[in-house]
Parts: sequence; C-alpha cells; structure tokens
Amino acid sequence: MQLHPTRATFQVALAGAAMVAVGVAAKVAPAVAFGGAMLLAVTLGRALALSTVTRIRASGFEMVWGTTRRVTKATRGDVIILEAELRNRGFDDARGVNLRPVASSMLEVTIHPATLDLPAASKVRFEMHVRPKRVGRWGLHGIALEVRGTPLGGEGLYEVPLMFANPHGVEVLPKPLFAILQTARGGRARRVAEAGRPAPLAGEGEHLKELREHVAGDPFKRIAWKASARRGQLLVREMEREERDIAWLVLDASVELWAGAHGTAPLDVAIDELGGVAARHLAKGDRVGLIVFASRVRTWLPPGTGPLQASKITAALASAASMVDGDRCELDEVEIAARVAEHLRPLDPRALADVPRGNLDALSVRAEAMRARAPFAPRLPMAATPREQRFRHYLASFGVEVPPRVEGERDKADGQLRGIFEKLAREKNQKKRPSIVHVWAPPPGPESQMDAPLRKLRARHVELRWTMPSFEPGLTAHPSGPPTVEDVVLEAVRIRVRASQSRAERAMRALGVRPKSVEVRRHGVRGGSE
Repeated sequence: MQLHPTRATFQVALAGAAMVAVGVAAKVAPAVAFGGAMLLAVTLGRALALSTVTRIRASGFEMVWGTTRRVTKATRGDVIILEAELRNRGFDDARGVNLRPVASSMLEVTIHPATLDLPAASKVRFEMHVRPKRVGRWGLHGIALEVRGTPLGGEGLYEVPLMFANPHGVEVLPKPLFAILQTARGGRARRVAEAGRPAPLAGEGEHLKELREHVAGDPFKRIAWKASARRGQLLVREMEREERDIAWLVLDASVELWAGAHGTAPLDVAIDELGGVAARHLAKGDRVGLIVFASRVRTWLPPGTGPLQASKITAALASAASMVDGDRCELDEVEIAARVAEHLRPLDPRALADVPRGNLDALSVRAEAMRARAPFAPRLPMAATPREQRFRHYLASFGVEVPPRVEGERDKADGQLRGIFEKLAREKNQKKRPSIVHVWAPPPGPESQMDAPLRKLRARHVELRWTMPSFEPGLTAHPSGPPTVEDVVLEAVRIRVRASQSRAERAMRALGVRPKSVEVRRHGVRGGSE
C-alpha cells in the first residue's frame, strides 16, 4: 500500500526541516526541538494513517451501484443520473477526496459531491452525471479517489489512492428509436398502434376480396374451381394486398466517417438520420430491414415490423460504432492484451499476480472467466486467432474503446455497396423485395461500376433515396474574437468540402439518383432523408 502526503503535510514537513536547519545554524536549541517535533508528528501521522486505512480495507470498503441493472440505456446528448454508494464497514472514520470517474471517453461523467465523509460502519451515497457523446456501448468502469483517516475529527496527514472497479454499461441509442422502445404497448399482443392506414390494392395478395366472373386474360391459377362447379360458370378469386412499403436502410460505417468531434462526426449525424427514418417507417407499419457495411458487410437484418424489429435495429446501430474488430482496429494482439491486462487487474481477486508477464494464453483464460461480470453480451468480433478474438471480445463486453485503424476502409466500401445493390435487385421473396432503399453513404467513385446495379433497381421500380454525409458539423468554428489561424484553416476546409459535395451531387445525378445532403441547423444536427 502506498501513502502519499497531502499538500498540508508537505508544507509542515518543509517548515519543520527549515526550522531545524535554522536552529542548528543559529545554535538555538528550542528551534531545533520544535522543528524536530514537527517532523516527528509527520512521521507518527504516517504510521497512524497506514494503520487506519489498513483496518478500513481489511474490514471492507467498497463501492455499490444504486441500481440492479447492469446496463443503462440512454440517448446521445441527454444527461442521465446514476446513484452509487461507498460503504465503510470498518470501525474508523475516513474521508474520500477527489472522487473521479473511470469511464470511456465517449461518456462525459461528473461526480457529485467530489468529497465524502465516511463515518465508521456507514453508507454514503453520491451521484454520477453521465452525458453520452456517441451512439454505442460504453463502459463505466468504476471510480478512483484518495482516502484519508480523520483522527479525532481532524484532517489526515496522508492519503491512500484507491480504485473501485465495478463495471456498469451505458448503451447509447438513437433518440427516435429509443422513444419507440420506451413507449407503452397495449393489448395482449403488446403491439404499438400503426400510424398509417393500409390501402387495398387488387392483384396478387393474401386476402380474398371477392369472387367474380372469369374474363379474358385472367390466369388459370386464380380460378375458383369448386365455386365455379357450384355456380355452373367460371369464377376467379380477386385478391388484395395492403399497401405497405418494404424499406431497406443501408448505412456506410467506414472508420473515416467517425472523424471529427464526438457527436458531430458524419456517422453520428447519419445514425441519427437513419434512426428517424426507421422510426417513421415502423410507425406506419412498413417492413424495415437494415444493412451496415464498411470493408465488409457488418450487419444484414431482414425486414420486419414492430417493437421487436426496432430493438434489433437499435442493437445493430449500437454495435456499428465499435472498432474492436481486427480489420477496424489499429492495435495488434500484444497491444490488445496489454489493454485487457490493465482493465482486468483491478477486477481480478489476485490482481493477476499468478499470471506470468507475457503469458498471453494464461491471460486470455483469466479474461474469458472474468467476462461473466461484463455488462454487455456482444457478438464475437473478427480476429486473426482465437486467442486474439477472446481479448477483443473481453474489451467489447466491458465497453472499453480502442482506436480505429489509420488507413480507413473507403477503398473497399464501394465494392461492398455494389454487391448489396445487386443482391437487393435479385431478391424474389415478396417479404424482402424492396420498394424503397435509403442509402447513407458518400458518393461512389468513378471506378465503382455502380451503373448496372442501379439500373436493375430502377427496372424493378425500386425508389432509391441517397443521403450523403455532411462534414460541416465537425468543421464548425466558434470565433469569440478576431479570426485566428484555426478559423482560417477551417473556413478553407469548409469551402473545399462544399466544392467536393457539389461535384458528388453532379456525379450522383449522372447515375440517375437524386441525392440529398444532410441539413445542419444551429441548435442541433438534423437532416432530411427523403
């Protein structure tokens, strides 16, 4: 256990040493004695603080969350309040100072109050105010503080840094879909009311509209033979279907689109837009599917309806922000293992003392066993080896962020998008064949060969709505005085971005697609997608 002197202790020790030096130089015995007494008091204070904190830790000094849930769901930008408490099970009073959160950088966390008095055998509550910055699954790993003994009600001379590892997950969801999941659902079927009204259309369908006389051109498969035999004339079944759209939402989640300030990056805006469009289609009763791609297809969710489909879409969008896969992360296996060991050490009862340094196999076994305490249960990430996959799975389960790769994924994303269009154009299943395709992606390059699949979609009367990401939010400047070099550079970059977007819109129109740029407003990031 390490003891650190407080600022007041350091000043007292410095004053005592100075008084001893002055007393020796001036040959004043009382000054030497007084300075020595000050140094002796500091030394005794260290011994007293060490014994006090040792007894507190031996008796039980822990942090407990005020909720039984392991994951709290929230939306980006909104503040949530989590209650927790520190428990002092010992027989000595203590004081906790400088309470600090240990959390992901995607969460802005403050603790109130920052100083707690911990009487003997007591529980003291405090609050953690959390404001998420980005959609995804992020971890609150615990708190760090310094504990001081309070002998005779005074301030302790020494403090002991402590960290309480108690993981809690924060799942950040798009606001429109979060509202659907929080809305009360009525009836025994637990369904939401559909906002749109279906319009019956004659033709191929599942519901019988009427029986009518056979006319030239009616296919034989629609003849009602039994009814025709009873009536003595040929009758055909007139069927009807409901006018419901089958909407596919296609999102480019390349790592380059996360560039920018947290919350205003192009992909942050795109996810909010996609959530709003998905919520509108689901409210009308349409079937909605989701495809998330980058250098490979990350999610392919077949079309569905209702709150269950909304929850699947939100889960897929929450995992879209993850960089833990081997093809999206800058860290190799050794660096990933070092990050796992750093996070695992305060959670492990033996603090990894029995795991030899550099033994990655033993570390992976210990990490896999400790994953039962994780707040999340994500999918298995992509990795080169099973051992590396276990390390990456551990980080994803605890919401530990990792840096994205530097090279980016745009070189392969266009090829993936072309394959997605071709597969949607070949779809023959009535419940999956698209009527509307919403795309959130940068415009394809001239070498992408996107003409053929787009012509196939138009030939099948599929409406294509393409929204290009806006880079303006991440380039917004807030000048508070004369223009600086940074303001000039940002303005130059904004002009270049506008010019590139204009060229991209002309290229999209040449492909027969009407593009739509995200609209940025002053008090938030909103946009149109239709």
